[in-house]
Amino acid sequence: MPFVVTENCIKCKYTDCVEVCPVDCFHEGPNFLVIDPDECIDCTLCEPECPANAIFPEDDVPAGQEGFVALNAELSRDWPVITTRKEPAADAADWDGKPGKLPLLER
Repeated sequence: MPFVVTENCIKCKYTDCVEVCPVDCFHEGPNFLVIDPDECIDCTLCEPECPANAIFPEDDVPAGQEGFVALNAELSRDWPVITTRKEPAADAADWDGKPGKLPLLER
């Protein structure tokens, strides 16, 4: 069961999670990260590293965010792999926890 990046990552894009991933399954977009479900080995290392609590096991994705399972799979095919930590968005703390960010996702 792969892990899934959910809505709270949008406009935060903390990358603490990518450094602990042993299989490089994270992909980076302009303001969001996704996990390639075909590469994820369910190691659980990324979940506790996410400062925004935006990473969940596929079966535990919060209600109303189930669409992020397919979104991670789709965008991971197009976005490049990221393997090193980068600084989060300058206003990441302001966006952390705000609902309704899906329309702000940049592809």
